[in-house]
Amino acid sequence: MTPVLARVGARSRAGVAAGLHRVRGGLALAAQAGVAAALAWYVAHDLFGRPMPFFAPIAAVITLASSVGQRARRTAELVLGVAIGIGIGDAIILLIGSGPWQIGLIVLLAVLVATAVGGGTPLVVQSASSAVLVATLTSATGLPWTRFLDALVGGGVGLAVMTVLLPLNPLTVVQRAAGPALQALADGLRSVADGIRAGDADRIDEVLARLRAAEADFAGFSAAVAAARENVAFAPARWRTRGALTRYVEGATQVTHALRNVRVLIRRVGTALADQEQIPEVLANSVGLLGDAVELLKQEWAKDVEPLATRERALRAVAEAAKAYEDGVGFSGGVIFAQIRSAAADLLRATGVDFAEAPRLVRRAAGWHSRSRRRAGRTPPPMPGHG
Repeated sequence: MTPVLARVGARSRAGVAAGLHRVRGGLALAAQAGVAAALAWYVAHDLFGRPMPFFAPIAAVITLASSVGQRARRTAELVLGVAIGIGIGDAIILLIGSGPWQIGLIVLLAVLVATAVGGGTPLVVQSASSAVLVATLTSATGLPWTRFLDALVGGGVGLAVMTVLLPLNPLTVVQRAAGPALQALADGLRSVADGIRAGDADRIDEVLARLRAAEADFAGFSAAVAAARENVAFAPARWRTRGALTRYVEGATQVTHALRNVRVLIRRVGTALADQEQIPEVLANSVGLLGDAVELLKQEWAKDVEPLATRERALRAVAEAAKAYEDGVGFSGGVIFAQIRSAAADLLRATGVDFAEAPRLVRRAAGWHSRSRRRAGRTPPPMPGHG
């Protein structure tokens, strides 16, 4: 019974620690939302004289809670959605009065108009909700157009808080998002290397499943980069972080490309093991070195140093894989070698190497030219099933 209680206690402590970590991560956004809501109410109520400006703090919070990297666009959609909903709701009520079926008609028309102007989900939702407010609360809250003023005040206050008063540190946000993504890729590559050495196909399948699940981490990384661009562009207090952010902004896409190539590599490893094709130890070492390169990239980006160690380790991975290819590998082994080269080129580009220079460095590390001279005139290895 004691081991069971110990496991339960360990899980509880881990859950509490994870919860505290999430709270720390969300504290800055919570502070932004609280300040923006209070300030939006003050501006609308005390400065503009609105008796019950309930929509102003709502609009401010919606602006801050919008998809990172798109807050300016979301604010515009918010105000436009309110305008559409109010306009349609007011017109329908003036023409045919209010009631259950009128509410349904108002929402229907608001959604159709928002869709017709090319609005996304926030615009459609805001149009519909504003239409409902007009249809149900017009008599209680005064003239319908005042909610448009509330939305304008709230959206403006939200943007001001985000960019001037309490701007988030974009570098911290990006580093927090990049860490899990890069760690998942590094751990996955090392696990694949162990799986190759052990000839364990089940482990390979598990790694592939984990990296598929890690798509969410990579999506979060991309979203954080988009947010960083926006924050740096609009928040003068964060302009000093531009240099450090450049590595993440320019490298995020290439890291995602590396993930895709690694997933192809892993599927081919699984095929090789299923076909009982011999995979040389040196090829497993190469995959492990590629994992080390990703780990080094995470560390060097965090330290804001030139990622020289990452480049060296990625090129070592290619050189090791080339040894296996020179000694002779099967069809799947050749595909694995090709994917190692592609992933290494992606990582080099993520470190800032020129797009065209990266494959040249990879070919040099693989001894491509010397290999071509040695193999000139030789028949390439047969395809599976061709002798």
